[in-house]
This record gives sequence, structure tokens and C-alpha cells, in this order.
Amino acid sequence: MAEAFAYESSDIDWCEDNYKYSEHVVEYFNTMSSFFFFIISPVMLYLMHPYAKQRSLAIHLVWIMMIFVGLFSAYFHMTLSFVGQMLDELSIVWVLAVGYSMWFPRKLFPSFIKDRTTFSKLVFTITVITSISSFVKPTVNAYVLNCFGLHLLYTLALEMRCCTDQKALRLAKLSVALWALAITCWISDRFSCSFWQQLNFCYLHGIWHILIVMAVAHATTLIAYLDANNEIPYSLPGLQYWPSDKWTVGLPHIVLKGTPKTRKRC
Repeated sequence: MAEAFAYESSDIDWCEDNYKYSEHVVEYFNTMSSFFFFIISPVMLYLMHPYAKQRSLAIHLVWIMMIFVGLFSAYFHMTLSFVGQMLDELSIVWVLAVGYSMWFPRKLFPSFIKDRTTFSKLVFTITVITSISSFVKPTVNAYVLNCFGLHLLYTLALEMRCCTDQKALRLAKLSVALWALAITCWISDRFSCSFWQQLNFCYLHGIWHILIVMAVAHATTLIAYLDANNEIPYSLPGLQYWPSDKWTVGLPHIVLKGTPKTRKRC
């Protein structure tokens, strides 16, 4: 058991030079970039609160758990321990599970599922089995997680087919672009390390941390926007950006301002 907590007991070692800036931190930049989760998550909790109050306060679990993703990511990159790796990966699995339970469209439920409660129980069961099986071959966990990401993109594409709101369509494109940039950094750091070492630029995994948090912020806002149309009657959600809606960059969030006579756009 003690070996699982030991420094560098994980089979994974990212491209960044080990112990370059501190004898106590294996991957310094990867560790520091994980704290970006702590910056974005509280802001998103605040921005999502008006929607969560009308939909379900359990929605906040997504960004509360994202804080733990950042915490476990920092611990993993600081130590490269096996325990750190598992905590990092399993926390992401459970964020995905909560997201699926809360937001997966009812019309896409399997035919034997009649309500969201039953669907959530199914997701919970699958997540428990996945969590246990992840200890069998830990090196493949990251690839499985990225497969879940592809399925989410597919589901989002299905939902966006009937959407005509231009702001939502732009948000969808930006979400996909951020995810694509993030996954490109992840793959390049994993499989092209020697190339980046020649350029003395071994920080792509840290950049992945920053990009993936922004991708999740944009994607969850878009998903919440679509969900509000389906689950909150007459909500007529709108999209705005924080700190200023006039800015071309910022954190997106939804506002619910509909009346029973309003017509939905998505």
C-alpha cells in the first residue's frame, strides 16, 4: 500500500522535465496549471446558480467535483504516484457520470428506461463498475475517458441539429474548437515528446489543463441551455458572457427569462 503513494509509482510520466523547479514537485508546470480548476470552478458555480435553482441544485455537483479534479490532478503531477493517478482519473469519471445523469436528453434514453431516476441509477451502476475495473489496466483509463468525450460530442451534435439560435451555434463551435485544441495538446505531449523536447517546450499537458477547463465551461453552459429548453417549461434561456456580454471572450452562462407565451428556439 505504501508503494502506491510513493513518488513516481505511476506508470505514466508526462513530457515535462521532472524536478526541474523543485525537489518536492515532479512536474512543476503541470501541477501549477491544475490550479486553474480552482479559478474557473467557483465562478461557474456562481454563474450557473440561477439555472440550478430552477432546474436542480444537484447541478452544482458538476463544478464542485471539478474542484476535486483540479486538486487530484495537482497531487498526481506533484508526485506521479499511482494513488494520484487513480484519484485524478476516477474524479473525471464521476464528473462525467453526474453530467450524464443530469443532462442526458430523455429522448435518447434506452427504450427500457422510462424516467431520469432510473437512468441515473443505471449510470451510477456503470460508473461503479468502471471505477473498479479501472484498477485492472490503469494505463488505458485516459483513452477510455477521451472516448466518453467523443460520445458527448456526438450527443451534442444530435441536440444541435434543431437549434436555430445563432449564439448557441457559435457557442457549440467554440466548445468543440476548445476541446479539439485540448485533445491535440494531450496527444502531442503523450506521443511527440521527443519533438517538443528538441524545441525545449514540454508544457503541452499543462496547456491541456487550461484548455479543457475552458472547454468544459463552454460545453456545460451549452448543455444547460439545451436542457433548460427541454426540462424547464417556457424558460426561453438566453446566453450571456461574464464579466461583460460585450466582450468577445469570457465565461458563458445562461439566463432564464421566459414566460408561458414565449416560443422556444431550440
